[in-house]
Amino acid sequence: MTMSNNELGYAGDISPETANDWMQSGAAVMVDVRTDAELAWVGFVPGAIGVAWKQWPDMTMNPAFDEAVRAAANGKKIALLCRSGVRSIAAAKRATELGLEAYNILEGFEGDVDAAGHRGTQGGWRMRGLPWRQN
Repeated sequence: MTMSNNELGYAGDISPETANDWMQSGAAVMVDVRTDAELAWVGFVPGAIGVAWKQWPDMTMNPAFDEAVRAAANGKKIALLCRSGVRSIAAAKRATELGLEAYNILEGFEGDVDAAGHRGTQGGWRMRGLPWRQN
């Protein structure tokens, strides 16, 4: 966590490892804001709650996001995960507006694009060897 809530508009940025520790200890709930298609095709974090920020295929805002993220938090702080750590920032800002203690997980699930145009080699939940599965 490098900046304050006032500077970012949410509680802060955390590493994938910190998010995993918080989730495993019960200190936070992980909310995965990727689309249902991403969760099904790319992989998911066991125990994370899927609440899409935008919906596939047209990437329109999820009208149920506010209600679903409040329910997912259930009184705990939330750590938000997306593909690369971009959508989760927007979702963390919105969750903060809703009165939740929301953190962005840096690098996301797949990390940044490498020189070959591929994800999964430049950071991210999967590359760091944290728990994940595929259908």
